[in-house]
Amino acid sequence: MTGMGPDGGARIGDYGLLGDTRTAALVSSTGAVDWFCVPRFDGEPVFGRLVGGPPAGTFRLGPVGPAPVVERRYHRHTATLVTTWQAGGARLTLTEAMVAEVAGRLLPATLLVRRLSAEGAAVEAAVEFDPRHGQQRRPPRVRHRGAALVCEWGPLALSLARAPGAGVVPGRPTSVTVTPGQPVTFVLAVAHREPLVLVDPDAAWDLLAGDEARWRAWSAETDESLPFRDAVVRSLLTLRLLTYSPSNAPVAAPTTSLPEAPGGVRNWDYRYVWPRDASIGVAAFLGAGKRPEAHGFLAWLLHASRLQRPRLPALLTLDGRHTPRERDLAGWSGYAGSVPVRSGNGAADQHQLDGYGWVVDAAWVLVLAGHRLSSETWRTMRGFADLVAHRWSEPDAGIWEVRDAPAHHVHSKLMGWLALDRALRIAGTHRIPAKQRLRWEAAREAVAADVRTRGFDPARQTYVRAYGTTDLDAALLLLPVIGIDDPGSPRVLGTVAAIRRELSAGGPLLYRYPPGRDGLPGTEGAFLPCSFWLVQALAGTGRRAEAVALFQELLDRAGPLGLFAEEMDPATGAYLGNYPQTLTHAALIQAALAIRDAPG
Repeated sequence: MTGMGPDGGARIGDYGLLGDTRTAALVSSTGAVDWFCVPRFDGEPVFGRLVGGPPAGTFRLGPVGPAPVVERRYHRHTATLVTTWQAGGARLTLTEAMVAEVAGRLLPATLLVRRLSAEGAAVEAAVEFDPRHGQQRRPPRVRHRGAALVCEWGPLALSLARAPGAGVVPGRPTSVTVTPGQPVTFVLAVAHREPLVLVDPDAAWDLLAGDEARWRAWSAETDESLPFRDAVVRSLLTLRLLTYSPSNAPVAAPTTSLPEAPGGVRNWDYRYVWPRDASIGVAAFLGAGKRPEAHGFLAWLLHASRLQRPRLPALLTLDGRHTPRERDLAGWSGYAGSVPVRSGNGAADQHQLDGYGWVVDAAWVLVLAGHRLSSETWRTMRGFADLVAHRWSEPDAGIWEVRDAPAHHVHSKLMGWLALDRALRIAGTHRIPAKQRLRWEAAREAVAADVRTRGFDPARQTYVRAYGTTDLDAALLLLPVIGIDDPGSPRVLGTVAAIRRELSAGGPLLYRYPPGRDGLPGTEGAFLPCSFWLVQALAGTGRRAEAVALFQELLDRAGPLGLFAEEMDPATGAYLGNYPQTLTHAALIQAALAIRDAPG
């Protein structure tokens, strides 16, 4: 999924992810960091060319002239990215990563290290360092501190050091000769409302070596029995890199406004936390043997939901606060001309019943793994179940956050049923008043009866998207794991077959609902999490061989870095939507777990 995009720039799938569990950078195969927000995922960009065009800034290290990429990969089971170009009779390699572990040492919270090395002969490499800050894309105030270049915007400062040599001027492209055996190392440090700590480039390179050892050790703890283990480990690493370590909050994606349809208006800001996505990550981490990460999310959720309980917001900031109002960034050109470019997300005020099911199910998964919930956690889950028992009969916005009137979405009702069912299961090992238990049981039975009567199309033997419609919804592929019907029942098998048939986008790809049926102009691509949910559904209904084959087809459509976006263009295979996508990678892991646990 690499190459040129529709506007002559890099395709979405061409970008690699660099991260430190506090923020992230996207770097193209030309060596350009075109997206980098500071001091954290939802901060202002200092390199924003990805959606803001050249005036929004970039940081490129790579060949001076055209040069083909001969290899692009991560060091196995680490977060270090390597890109190698053929430059005439020589090769130029860029090795880069961000330092994740900075605790206990005098280091900046954000440290990006990039090293150029040559093989075969000296290579002339381009250096383009053009930081611009925020919506106004302001150039910095520049000064020098020893050999380091310092760029400042009020309380924010970046420093760039290079060894050997100096001479970088912001906004003025230059070049450097890279000689075999004499690599050139650049280190970018960030400070926000704190002293700027300068790090020697060679010392920063040594820090990366220590980070690599920690990532390898972390990856080695992953369950050895997992099928497609390398792909699962890469997804686990991606989820970890996209988790804001100070609060254990996983962002949906590190980007904003990458389009679901190039040139269209389906451009949303995903630099926030959806409890739904994070809850799926709990099961993914637990199933792969990563208990601390799973526990960390619940700790964040307790903190984040404390002011609005028992209401569970559809999304929150990294600190658990209300998401900023949605606004358009004036003058930003958008990826491939896709405008508006947005900051903030209007879905924050929607009522989404399904979120409660995901979260209570995550708590049940922990209990099932032998972890007893604290009294506060159990009190929180009881509050969520009480709200579902009270509000399940109301319409909601649904999992897909359609910008239209609320409806009685069948998937939402099923997830409401799941919240009540899992709360009752937890109540088997945790104390609960008898009246509360009876209230949950009555509501659970009422939801089941309502959905089976009003949400099922007997003519086609399938559950539908919403009451009163005949549309299908790929989110219903989760039926086999929800448990409202037996996985082998005609209702479940009929729904899986109908979705696979009627929402097919070709090969292993699926649309999440019939294209164009969401109240917005234009259409969108195939939704990748749904394809992994189909793998999970096939494995859960006894069709393991089909699940394995489908999973392999999906991996074959990924780029060489093993990263997935939200959507894919069925015609070209190009990635669409924000990238990399937490939900897709969590769904990939759950699909692999379903294959592992399936009979046969």
